[in-house]
Amino acid sequence: MLTALDGVYGDRKDALSVAGRTASYEELLGAARAVAADVAGAPAFAVTATASLETVAAAVGGLLAGVPFVPLPPDAGPAEREHILRDSGAVLTDVDFDRRSSGSAWPGAGAGAPGAAPEDPALVLYTSGTTGAPKGVVLTGAAIAADLDALAEAWQWSAEDTLVHGLPLFHVHGLVLGVLGALRRGSRLVHTGRPTPQAYAEAGGSLYFGVPTVWSRIAADAPAAEALGGARLLVSGSAALPAPVFRDLERLTGLRPVERYGMTETLITVSGRAGGEVRPGTVGTPLPGIRTRIAAEPGAEIGELQLTGPTLFSGYLGRPEATAAAYTQDGWFRTGDIAAVDPADGVHRIVGRASIDMIKSGGYRIGAGEIENALLDHPRVSEAAVVGVPDADLGQRIVAFVVAEGVTGAELTEFVAAHLSVHKRPREVRFVAAVPRNAMGKPQKKLLLTGEFGPQAG
Repeated sequence: MLTALDGVYGDRKDALSVAGRTASYEELLGAARAVAADVAGAPAFAVTATASLETVAAAVGGLLAGVPFVPLPPDAGPAEREHILRDSGAVLTDVDFDRRSSGSAWPGAGAGAPGAAPEDPALVLYTSGTTGAPKGVVLTGAAIAADLDALAEAWQWSAEDTLVHGLPLFHVHGLVLGVLGALRRGSRLVHTGRPTPQAYAEAGGSLYFGVPTVWSRIAADAPAAEALGGARLLVSGSAALPAPVFRDLERLTGLRPVERYGMTETLITVSGRAGGEVRPGTVGTPLPGIRTRIAAEPGAEIGELQLTGPTLFSGYLGRPEATAAAYTQDGWFRTGDIAAVDPADGVHRIVGRASIDMIKSGGYRIGAGEIENALLDHPRVSEAAVVGVPDADLGQRIVAFVVAEGVTGAELTEFVAAHLSVHKRPREVRFVAAVPRNAMGKPQKKLLLTGEFGPQAG
């Protein structure tokens, strides 16, 4: 699966650069073989997935040995770490990148002879646990390969690219796309450590990955953004890219960022295309092999996005009931995300999570994301998150949490009403110091509702 390590692209002394440390494919392979020798025969193994060459070697070593790799979030608390290790049965393993092993040091030697069949588990990634204890998502080598090949076609990704990102290596975005994707294509990888605007500007890449928080900070740093003007493609994911950030990046770099959609359980399934028409607020069309449908109520334009295809997970580890519940009776995966599809060209737009971003107010079904983008178009607003709260009259009333200066709640309500339908205006605007987000930049709206994230702005 890792074409670069098969020697197809030769050896580059700086093929990998992670947080300032560089390595060749040969050095990576030697370190990965040492990991494979250590974990051979284990049911699974876990490594604290810092932004490091050690994490890269662990991911590759697991593939070589045919042992599922369980990346542990570096900031996970003791209870979360204990749960993941106990639930997965993984052996906690230390990795020393400078330690090298030859191919003869472990069973199944040779980069071109993986130690597992394509349908065997390759990774176990844990969900965020927003609806209970984190669940282990089992991903096979076949699913990963299918996804990376489809993305290579969509993004015209080749060995000539230099991929730059600074994303966590315990998620699909940073680990599967950002590490295994580069190794499969043979493109040079530069992981910046921290994803600062300066680090991105100095990396000299042709292909950049980021989440909205990263792109927002780059768009606010004009010199850094302008330095990306020589790139071929900017890709945003893991959360919706605000339309103002899209426009600022286009103005400063000359590039229209491509958005894509996916989940841990499905990998990336929908994306914009390199060289194709890209519109802000949309995530493109299904990748090859992926079929999608919208499960909407009669007359509704938006509904739950459901899909099927070769990139889907093989199940939640040890939870057959949860796995079965994730699918419809006719075998389509329930994403839990609300979406709309343009009937003219099939372009998808993600509205938000069904559990919190679908607001039913006054008989209308309203997507929170549309209101958030409208608020972010106001020059005084820097962050916005919209939720529905119970209301005796409306069913739910629209409440907007915003980070803004020099503007009143009434002015923002009128601004939204003038840009969208009047029934989509916030009934209440609450000013906060910041919108709480997780490691991938996704707003944590439940914390806004409970007030657990900190004080509101005065």
